Amino acid sequence: MTPKTNTKQRPIRIINSVAPIRICDNGGWTDTWFAEHGKIFNIGVYPYAEVQIEVYPLGVQDERILVYAENYGERFAVRPDAEGYERHPLLEAAIERMRVPEDIAMQVTIYSEAPAGASTGTSAAVAVALVGGLDHLTPGRMTPHEVAYTAQSIETDMLHLQCGIQDQLCSAYGGINFIEMFKYPYASVSQIQVPNSIWWELERRMVLIFLGKSHSSSKVHEKVIKQLENAGPTCKQIEDLRVAADHSRDAMYAGDFEALGKAMIENTEAQGRLHADLICPEAHRIIEIAKAHGAFGWKINGAGGDGGSIAILCGSHSHVKRSMIREIEQENDLFQNIPIYLSRTGLRVWDRD
Repeated sequence: MTPKTNTKQRPIRIINSVAPIRICDNGGWTDTWFAEHGKIFNIGVYPYAEVQIEVYPLGVQDERILVYAENYGERFAVRPDAEGYERHPLLEAAIERMRVPEDIAMQVTIYSEAPAGASTGTSAAVAVALVGGLDHLTPGRMTPHEVAYTAQSIETDMLHLQCGIQDQLCSAYGGINFIEMFKYPYASVSQIQVPNSIWWELERRMVLIFLGKSHSSSKVHEKVIKQLENAGPTCKQIEDLRVAADHSRDAMYAGDFEALGKAMIENTEAQGRLHADLICPEAHRIIEIAKAHGAFGWKINGAGGDGGSIAILCGSHSHVKRSMIREIEQENDLFQNIPIYLSRTGLRVWDRD
């Protein structure tokens, strides 16, 4: 039986929390434990992950903590003192980590317009939004950095997953970022400030294409991780990715979109040198179409591999960009343009009593 809330009882508080996803992560793979130190350029964008926490008096619900994973149409109870995670481990682990006060009941609704498995850091955005919202249940407030590290620790320390740091930091801070990881997992975040005309133009030129199937970790990633782990943090494969991040930062400060496009291509080619299968056939076809329409650059989002998404930096003419999108979507029924807007802010949390 699905647990229920007593709908006649009004919540005593409603906490809202949103956090952006991430695209164009030039320098990805260098934010990992085996890279030891790294440089990453990335861009926070909407659509964002959304969390709403309805707080009730104790005893109103069948279960003290209910979660509604809206994208999946699932409602389930979370018992922080139980062993193991049964339904959605990331959500359950976050609730356990944040030590929800025992004198309240709550329902947590989680929703994201970004497809799951799109290689845009959606799970990180959900974790950041959830940690940020749950933080408002107790005295004191975590900084964006603390929220990001907590969200990353949930994946690595509690769920024992391979996970870098850049997704959570981008989601917590938003904007255009240059992240320097000086010793895993410790990093500084420099937000790149540009004039509105550059910001608006970048937003107009950037396209996000979902390949239509979810990205998931695979044997390819395991092989790449093993290779990089054995090669050491100063190997050329990792250094090429760090350099792409440097070039992206410099291009963004200069407002040079051609240079930014070249850095995106540079990074994608470096990903391909890690393993050919990190750029799947569907991504190659989208790149061919983008080239034909004069795009300046393209970046396989995230670690690459089967499924996921690709960010494309288009040229000067909007009608050419729209023609490119139409051709991509006509090429394969699964290919989908996801409208995006650059996020000037990262995590936002507000409370309605």
